[in-house]
Amino acid sequence: MIKRLLPLALLLSAACGTDVAYKPTPQIIPQHVQRLALRPVSNKTQQFGLEDKLMLRVRDEFLRDGRYPLVPEPESQGIVWITISRYILTAVQYDSTQAATAYKLRILVDLQFVDKSSNQILWEEKNLEGILNFPAATLRAGLTEEQAREQIWDILARNIVKRVVNGFGSVTGTSERRITGEAPSTQPAAKPDEPLKPVISNPY
Repeated sequence: MIKRLLPLALLLSAACGTDVAYKPTPQIIPQHVQRLALRPVSNKTQQFGLEDKLMLRVRDEFLRDGRYPLVPEPESQGIVWITISRYILTAVQYDSTQAATAYKLRILVDLQFVDKSSNQILWEEKNLEGILNFPAATLRAGLTEEQAREQIWDILARNIVKRVVNGFGSVTGTSERRITGEAPSTQPAAKPDEPLKPVISNPY
């Protein structure tokens, strides 16, 4: 009797162990979506021109990936919608004169995917984060704020395309709790916790 119960006990022990991993069902692009449109990036910060730079990098990354062609919105079945929600520049290191010698730049975006056939947002990934620590431009091998942004665009573009193509869990946004403790370098045009209210216009 003991020998019969032993395999069952081992099975229950394995099921209750810490090795069991939660694997949610991927939210991948529906089969009827063959072509994507990239809607102009929305910029909720007061940093001028961010949307154009990110738009170009994301477009280049989709072209490099090649699995889903980008087309004008009327010819697409799915729409990728990006919103730059936060821009946070923080001095993280100072010299003896209290002049900043290193900075941390964080740019956060919200990502949505619209199914044109149903005119609905299929999924939303909030607070995808591009982050870079860099020395001040006055130091050797230092970067300007613009140069730091250029590196972050590459990070965000790769993450955006990966999230769209590979589905849920491939890239995860940061928690709101990690954001609210830091002030943006400029007053944002919208509150960071303000919900997006997308209006899907008829392209025809």
